[in-house]
Amino acid sequence: MKRLMMTLSGLALAGAMTSAQANEINVGGKNYTEQLILANMTELYLDGLGYDVTRRDGMGSAVLRQAQENGQIDLYWEYTGTSLIVYNDISESLSREATYDKVKELDAEKGLVWLEPSDANNTYAMAMREDYAEEHGIVTLDDLADAVNDDMDLTVGLDTEFYSRDDGWRPLQETYDFKVGRSDIVRMDTGLMYSALRDSEVDVAVVFSTDGRVPAFGLRILEDTKGYFPAYALTPVVREETLEANPELAEQMSALSDLLDDETMASLNARVDVERETIEDVAQSFLEEQDLI
Repeated sequence: MKRLMMTLSGLALAGAMTSAQANEINVGGKNYTEQLILANMTELYLDGLGYDVTRRDGMGSAVLRQAQENGQIDLYWEYTGTSLIVYNDISESLSREATYDKVKELDAEKGLVWLEPSDANNTYAMAMREDYAEEHGIVTLDDLADAVNDDMDLTVGLDTEFYSRDDGWRPLQETYDFKVGRSDIVRMDTGLMYSALRDSEVDVAVVFSTDGRVPAFGLRILEDTKGYFPAYALTPVVREETLEANPELAEQMSALSDLLDDETMASLNARVDVERETIEDVAQSFLEEQDLI
């Protein structure tokens, strides 16, 4: 929606902006908590800077990416690993920095500019209940592999996408040299994974590392000692044409990006998913606390 009011600071800044800088910015977002928070936050932040913002969130990854390539979305927060693997079909294992450099290079050919990445890395991870992991001495994925190979009775929770994707469950087992039988795997919706793990319906499950339910539910992320999971650095991506019309946008988004890390995103996500605050209230209060609106 388009916001009709600006903060006083936003009005002052808007008065100093050129007509090109005051262009409408279409902000996009995906259809889960972290992305909905970021889309709301970006809308409020840019609105306060005097932009005419329209927010279109709740979209699937492929649809959102296509909308940006087609010019329907100007700006949204993407993950470096998603672009590398899903949009650019690169299966090579790269470091966090190399992943960012590669997607920045490849997406530039499509008219998309990767701005400054945040320190938030919302990658896949395997997690267990803290007390259960402590009881069995499982800290790393190597420990998990050893437990499976020693015939420890474990039930594994996986979502359908991770179970089938090329950088998912099968190659993870190959990397760490273990094998879980199909009868010990429970496939379920991603949103149900955390409560199933908390309630002992499964013993180990795939999670997202910045999900607020990880700390809230007392879960332990197992250390990925072999660097299997690719980097998914959370980064604002903008259309080149939009950036050319609004050159200050890069520095302005960097000011927001600099504030985001794993702990911050997990806390914001938990306020929505665990404490049941509204997405709008969480986004606005964070910006107010950081003096960005």
